[in-house]
Amino acid sequence: MLRPIVVGLDGSRESVAAADWAAREALRRGLPLRLVHAWEAPPDGDVPATPDELQVPRYWAGRVLRSGLDRLTEQHPQVAITGEQINRPPIPALVSEVDTAELLVLGHEAFGGLGGYLAGSVAMAAVTQVRKPVVLVRAGWSATSENLPDGGDCAVKGTACRDVVLGIDLRHSCEPLLEFALQAAQFRRAALRIVHVWQLPHGRVGAGERGRRAREVDWALDALLDPWREKFPTVSARGVAVNGPPGQELLRAARDAGLLVVGRQVRQVAVGARIGRIGHLAIRRANCPVAVVAHD
Repeated sequence: MLRPIVVGLDGSRESVAAADWAAREALRRGLPLRLVHAWEAPPDGDVPATPDELQVPRYWAGRVLRSGLDRLTEQHPQVAITGEQINRPPIPALVSEVDTAELLVLGHEAFGGLGGYLAGSVAMAAVTQVRKPVVLVRAGWSATSENLPDGGDCAVKGTACRDVVLGIDLRHSCEPLLEFALQAAQFRRAALRIVHVWQLPHGRVGAGERGRRAREVDWALDALLDPWREKFPTVSARGVAVNGPPGQELLRAARDAGLLVVGRQVRQVAVGARIGRIGHLAIRRANCPVAVVAHD
């Protein structure tokens, strides 16, 4: 049984862009698409004074889902699309849905912007709690955004898509991130750039030491990529070693990307699950959609 791509809808511009992205991704991967709108009815003890007070928000919640279903079904008739309005808070609803999904797609507001509830704290909470890949999409990102400036609609015509960029830390396991990024590039017929940002210790460092360190990182990236090139022979993948501040350099590398992939190390901390500083910066600042992949 095919696992669906799940997208959360709340009626915001960000969630509409996320639903459009998810539909195109479902088409690329040959997967079904499932739209979810979480709407929590008041508990029995807090029932409104009149039925109309409950029916109005219920009507608007249902309209969000119906309009999304109608629009995407018309635009992507090749994709099997279903939807459900779930009477649960957003986070529990999304977490339970993703258990049987391929990935979760949510809208996310621009830095300092205002979006729907799924585009703010709920999206960030989902990233830290879901073990499946989570893709965050900003309002305004469309099919034409995914292509190089002179390209067409890559999902239909097969023209060139923007690169997939993967940021990795060679000190940690990279297999889940590499597999996701390579698959994403393969589905898009896009190139993959694997970026590792390294820094030398503070203080004066000679050119010889800087060159030696750069060569070591290049060799490590080549060694990491070698076995994967056999598994994904159609993907043009190359490693890029950059010296500088990690967050800034990764954002610079992804400036013209179609998708940025970052990792989230699964670990127990005193205050609950969290995402690393670089991943958090990528989510807040990257212009393109960001895929967060959990790994051990």
